[in-house]
Amino acid sequence: MRSGFLLVDKPKKYTSHDVVVRVRKKIGIRKVGHCGTLDPSVTGLLVLAIGREATKLSSFISDAKKGYLGKGKLGIVTPSQDLETSPISEMLVEDFELKDLIDCARKFEGSIFQKPPMFSAVKKDGTPLYKLARRGLNVDREEKWRYVHFFQIKNLDMPYFGFETEVSKGTYVRTLVHDIGQSLGCGAALADLRRTQCGRFHVENSYTLDSLINSEMEKIESLIIPAEC
Repeated sequence: MRSGFLLVDKPKKYTSHDVVVRVRKKIGIRKVGHCGTLDPSVTGLLVLAIGREATKLSSFISDAKKGYLGKGKLGIVTPSQDLETSPISEMLVEDFELKDLIDCARKFEGSIFQKPPMFSAVKKDGTPLYKLARRGLNVDREEKWRYVHFFQIKNLDMPYFGFETEVSKGTYVRTLVHDIGQSLGCGAALADLRRTQCGRFHVENSYTLDSLINSEMEKIESLIIPAEC
């Protein structure tokens, strides 16, 4: 099988590693990796590097900007900054208009400092933060520069709002949603997220995991984008 990139539309509840393991088992090649982790609750484009040549180039794909479509919920704050954990606080939100949200979101475009959430794989003294968070711990985290190319509010249907964003590597979209909520004074959490783009690759050209697993080997090989392209 040739070396290259395979575009997978990751389903919910699968980790990025889960997808790698299933594809690796299907095609019988050990050198399979992914170019940018997606949380289990996030769907959409996961770029797999197949074979030695592609895995050597995977960092270039991982470093590329990422595009997302998502939904946030106003009036709620959670430890994980999404709806996967129980609320810390909730409030009824009624008096915001679409313009309020648009104006607030624009403040988070461009270069920003961002602190990784406690529920993340970032390590503190060798231990992933999410393991510390599950013990009820909250430790200091280093803020890092990130770049938000744009954060566009698409609609508002209280308490939910739809958005589209394009961000640099390492940017936590759920933290952006959380910080927008804090700026508005009502809190917000990520309700749904789908990756649509990773560098030059787009989700429209991806394939579901089930369709790949159920395909013949010749079909899968034909879907691999050569590493040199």
